[in-house]
Amino acid sequence: MENESRGLYGRYLPLLLTLGDFVLLNLIFWVTVLVNPDMAAMPKLREVWLLLNIAFVPVPLWQYYGERNMRAIVLDLTVSDAIKAVGIHALCFLAMMAIIDVRIKPIQYLEYYGMMIVAMPIWWAFNRRMVKYMRRGTTGVRLAEAMQNDPGYGYKILGFFDDTRHKAFGGKYLGRVEDLREYVKHNYVQEIFYAAPGEDEDTLSRVVKVADDNVIPFYYVPQISRYVSRNFAVHNLGSLPVMSTLRNPLKNPVNKVLKRAFDIVFSSVVLIFSPLVFIPVAIGVKMSSPGPVFFRQERTGLQGRRFHCLKFRTMRVNSDADSVQATSDDPRKTAFGNFLRRTSIDELPQFINVFLGDMSVVGPRPHMVKQTEDYTRIIDKYMVRHTIKPGITGWAQISGYRGLTDELWKMEKRVEYDVWYIEHWNFFLDLKIIFRTVVNAFKGEENAY
Repeated sequence: MENESRGLYGRYLPLLLTLGDFVLLNLIFWVTVLVNPDMAAMPKLREVWLLLNIAFVPVPLWQYYGERNMRAIVLDLTVSDAIKAVGIHALCFLAMMAIIDVRIKPIQYLEYYGMMIVAMPIWWAFNRRMVKYMRRGTTGVRLAEAMQNDPGYGYKILGFFDDTRHKAFGGKYLGRVEDLREYVKHNYVQEIFYAAPGEDEDTLSRVVKVADDNVIPFYYVPQISRYVSRNFAVHNLGSLPVMSTLRNPLKNPVNKVLKRAFDIVFSSVVLIFSPLVFIPVAIGVKMSSPGPVFFRQERTGLQGRRFHCLKFRTMRVNSDADSVQATSDDPRKTAFGNFLRRTSIDELPQFINVFLGDMSVVGPRPHMVKQTEDYTRIIDKYMVRHTIKPGITGWAQISGYRGLTDELWKMEKRVEYDVWYIEHWNFFLDLKIIFRTVVNAFKGEENAY
């Protein structure tokens, strides 16, 4: 009974989300009217209100409503798309008012969109969670694991059909493929995923027909080796689908300029106020042990080029600094240095590297040259992480893969997360990583030593 009601409601979810957008649009408009009595007295207020609603229609619904209903969508992309929608609406509304010669005061325009640019992302983030709630519900095994490993995707797996029952699949076996049509007829099924080999054309065509006859979205999952973990984009060559690895978003000149501009502004602000921290830390480093304040280490950067990465010195001067990673109880560390590492203060001089262009605020962490030489030979895609500038913090670090990589799998996971970041980069993802880094620094990181 619960599944049926949820399924019925889920069918109308896109319409409800659309209506919700218009309710928010109008609610904020009337709030703006209430706080501006002169606006309420406008003779053409009704025309302004009508244009406000019409201006929302040209917004590319196919793009962001489609993404808003995807289970794998992440919060930063939701916020980004909501802000794009507000921007498009603002331009359309302004253009339509100019065409029919209707005016409101600039301050009223700014007040309205000031509230919209805050409220719309919050609303979209909320209804994203609502969509997930409504839809909770060898390649086949990996598909099931991927769906179940992250509850944020919102999948509830009803079970699987196969002519042979596989022990590797721990889910509920619902019968042979020929039983699928009858099951769909008596149960609410939102999506069908086909993960069997595509060479079995007869079985594939039968499943597609069941999906088509019952108007259920059908997804074909190709048989790709588990060792090929890159994301792919699908293109058509004639009638033949061809998959290619996704392009690096930072190869786009606009994105590259945006990221560099942010790096310059952010690092400049930090460096302006840096004496407040740098001076007392420098005194503490000098008092902790003999040696320089800064530690300069050659590391691998963009396109494999080497650069000198700066840190506050946290160890006694030693000959192993460029080849041996720090451990939890490393005798080379000073007491003050241990504090700097746990709070990540030792990384602050790297904002100088960011300002000079050797690093970015966010990106894969730069490794020692020896690590690069060693891991390039044994880890697939290791050098892919050098297709963008290294960062002070990164997706891998806030995901728990920071610090000592004393086992191979730890570095493999770090590389996996770094490659994911490169392929999914967007400005709001950087902001999220920076925010979580600051939170982790205040909490104290377990792997920071």
